[in-house]
Amino acid sequence: MDRIKDFFSTFLLWELLKGMALTGRYMFAPKITIQFPEERTPMSPRFRGLHALRRYPNGEERCIACKLCETICPALAITIDLAEREDGSRRTTRYDIDLTKCIFCGMCEESCPVDAIVETRIFDYHGETRSDLIYTKEKLLAVGDKYEEQIAKDRAADAKYR
Repeated sequence: MDRIKDFFSTFLLWELLKGMALTGRYMFAPKITIQFPEERTPMSPRFRGLHALRRYPNGEERCIACKLCETICPALAITIDLAEREDGSRRTTRYDIDLTKCIFCGMCEESCPVDAIVETRIFDYHGETRSDLIYTKEKLLAVGDKYEEQIAKDRAADAKYR
């Protein structure tokens, strides 16, 4: 009996008909396409995108050159050099993130004791050469200055989960 059933299943192309039925079901269903540059999908405040260095309200950079982010980075994408000031505090002279190595895990952001390095919601950036994707201290501070309002809002929304 099974051989006869298999014969008719093969002869009538039963699997093909099942596949065509599935295709037909989705062909006439309403489409949910987003027109990307004009429309944006909702994004979580915890999204991990482009990095930024933050400043205190008085304009001084937050990074205290503790090198925790450099140490914890699993991809070894962060490079920090530091210098000591006259008042004894340490500050970075070089803070580079190689975005071609970065895996956007967020561990640098979690390890920072002063919330100096954060990951923003920016995901649509590009570089034409590899050197364009190495973000220096100046580039990171510029991103932080430009998006500080959004960063602060996201950090406030995330505060109850920390």
